[in-house]
Amino acid sequence: MGRPAGWMKELTGRSPMKSPGKPSLRRDVERLFWREVAKGLSSEDAAAVVGVSPAAGTRWFRERGGMPTFLINPVTGRYLSFEEREVMALLRAQGVGIREIARRTGRHPSTVSRELRRNAATRGGKLDYRASVAQWKAELMARRPKVAKLVTNERLHEYVRERLSGQVRRCDGVPVAGPATAEWKGRNKPHRQDRRWVQAWSPEQISNRLKVDFPDDESMRISPEAIYQALYVESRGGLKRELVACLRTGRALRVPRSRARQRPQGHVTPEVMISERPAEAADRAVPGHWEGDLIIGTDRSAIGTLVERTTRFTMLIHLPRMHGYGVEPRVKNGPALAGYGAEAMRAALAEQMAGLPEQLRRSLTWDRGKELAQHAQLKIDTGISVYFADPHSPWQRGTNENTNGLLRQYFPKGTDLSRWNAEEIQAVAATLNSRPRKILEWKTPAEALDDQLASLQQAGVASTG
Repeated sequence: MGRPAGWMKELTGRSPMKSPGKPSLRRDVERLFWREVAKGLSSEDAAAVVGVSPAAGTRWFRERGGMPTFLINPVTGRYLSFEEREVMALLRAQGVGIREIARRTGRHPSTVSRELRRNAATRGGKLDYRASVAQWKAELMARRPKVAKLVTNERLHEYVRERLSGQVRRCDGVPVAGPATAEWKGRNKPHRQDRRWVQAWSPEQISNRLKVDFPDDESMRISPEAIYQALYVESRGGLKRELVACLRTGRALRVPRSRARQRPQGHVTPEVMISERPAEAADRAVPGHWEGDLIIGTDRSAIGTLVERTTRFTMLIHLPRMHGYGVEPRVKNGPALAGYGAEAMRAALAEQMAGLPEQLRRSLTWDRGKELAQHAQLKIDTGISVYFADPHSPWQRGTNENTNGLLRQYFPKGTDLSRWNAEEIQAVAATLNSRPRKILEWKTPAEALDDQLASLQQAGVASTG
């Protein structure tokens, strides 16, 4: 003989709920996980910090598209925490009354009574309060799924979709097909491959353009973050996931800002930042301070560039392929055979700098590329101090960036730079150094360097005399 209908609601005051089985990980644990992710940790490392499996951390990250949404906001004391529920469960098992439990936990007796009745386990047909089951029930009932605006507003949905993935058209309105592309597979944009030609408006552009196109229609409003959530978060719906390929970055998941900042900076420490460079390098009054970078060509080819800040004298570094390139299969974390790995770059720069007088080897300011990861050994080999520019700050190496633009006349983008030998590269450098410059009062960089060397020699003779 079964239980009478409605027994569950009469017993707990709540409609029947499905059995939780093994209770899921608590929401407060996931909240801690997202706080660790915001610090720059990977999903696996953040999972280890909060005490869950790497698979759980990966699942949380993918389900939310890398977006923590509300989970990084602190929880107010209005709601019972898991720790309070554990205290209630222990006191209840000891036979402590409701008013005494309320006094010890600092809650109102009616709050305790309601908690012990509504969120208790009922598998045995009677109330059995357990903290883990109570937490699961409370989190399940606390969900307030709100239908996304892009689901309910078809006109707004079509406007956003068209600005993201609409066809590229000619001036007369005829669509342009663009290149043929592979089907989206749930990953980031293809590396160095054609991408689909679409309108590709950013969510911020879409959000603000709505106010221009529909100034009097408040229903045609949506925030940029709501568009990102519709794209990245699976449960939000509204837009197809494959539309993330229409964003400029083409990322399948959002990358936390702290993690993106940390990624390329392993070899850059505070003591080699450009802020630590001697002040004399900034005013260009003293020669011997250089700026350097790579110009990149196809098939992983490159040429190193060095420019002296005072005289604008340019030196080009020949970076030939290393033995085995194109023959041996590429190995992850294997040797860099393209010619501009950290070891090859250090050796090439040391050889080039060794021929300079000591007075012209004061400092070298480089981009943040990993090709100069062995900068400490380079300083030992040559005596030149190496500094790195700030992230996304090419103007801090403006002389080098300008010179690289001049060099593109000889070494255009999209060409194989490995076909030029050292003599041919030095000929291009000599050509640039023989051009008169307005900044040098129409002297050439070679003449300006000669003048500096002559003044250094005179100063040396005067000091010994």
